[in-house]
Amino acid sequence: MKIKDIIKAFESEVPIQYAEGFDNIGLLVGDASIAVTKVLITHDCLEAVMDEAIELGCNLIFTFHPIVFKGLKKITGKDYVERVIIKAIQHNIAIYSMHTALDNHWQGINDMMCEQLGLTNRKILLPKKETIYKLNTYVPNKHLEKVRDALFVIGAGAIGNYEKCSFTNNGTGSYEGNELSSPTIGQKGVFHQEPEVQLQMTFASHLKGKVISTLIANHPYEEVAYEINILENTNQKIGLGMIGKLPEVISEEQALQLAKRTFNAKGIRHSAFTGKKVNKIAVLGGSGAFAIGAAKAAGADLFLTGDLKYHEFYQAENQLIIADIGHYESESYTKQLIHSILTKKISNFAPAYNLGNVLISSIDTNPIKYF
Repeated sequence: MKIKDIIKAFESEVPIQYAEGFDNIGLLVGDASIAVTKVLITHDCLEAVMDEAIELGCNLIFTFHPIVFKGLKKITGKDYVERVIIKAIQHNIAIYSMHTALDNHWQGINDMMCEQLGLTNRKILLPKKETIYKLNTYVPNKHLEKVRDALFVIGAGAIGNYEKCSFTNNGTGSYEGNELSSPTIGQKGVFHQEPEVQLQMTFASHLKGKVISTLIANHPYEEVAYEINILENTNQKIGLGMIGKLPEVISEEQALQLAKRTFNAKGIRHSAFTGKKVNKIAVLGGSGAFAIGAAKAAGADLFLTGDLKYHEFYQAENQLIIADIGHYESESYTKQLIHSILTKKISNFAPAYNLGNVLISSIDTNPIKYF
């Protein structure tokens, strides 16, 4: 199996199209066409991780945080980023990152946080906009099921917890082909009217290419008329952060103890207690100050995230507790999550591949220490 095969398998579950615009994800270093030996999964691709990959014989590193984030004008080994890249090239090791694509995934970083906290009734905190598209096309009556069902197979027509959703409307299509045409129904140079069905269905934006190719491959006409529009509907399955409910109401002190224990936080900075019980908890792995307003609007009693600044704690305004559990700590289950997704997809995509060759790095890459 080649590196591109593993990447394709992973991205079939975690589409990189949903990464944030500022991010730098995908294959960052290496040749996707070479065969995979072993895969090493890490949170950050540091020099120690690269040395570990070399020692273990891994030629593909799956890292959550991208090692290359800003543009590089020179690669001379002056800092850890450049030294990692040099070693990767010297030892023919590829580096792949998914970062915010996994943050935005319905069963990604934030879902894992909720899972570890035991939260139920989970919802996306900040749904990602412009991720729902709508297909509108016209199909001859007797070909409707073939075209519609082929689109269902690739995932079109899914809305929330429902699948195979579509809308049809009967009408009459007309056309007249020129001398270069080869009409499937009718004759070139002759005006033709055909009973047709208007077929409409929504689909996730990352499926756009597949939807178009599937439509054309299964439609009988030489020229297929279709249009695709971006909808303003909120996508409840893609976005940053998540909110859920505890199995039972607990005190604010107990909630912070739960967070500290769950994420192995060495210390939690938090806003003042409100004096209320905690039922709903909002989470956002990594740096999540931008979601404080969304957590308040969603009725959270506690918001867990990382990288909060002094003045951002004031935004609690006695409506909830804002707690900084640490950037790394909030993402502490990331390696296990990536491993779970990767091994599951590989077992389906290439069952002959030895899943024992998909390894989790033993290196603690948290740059923050506590005294």
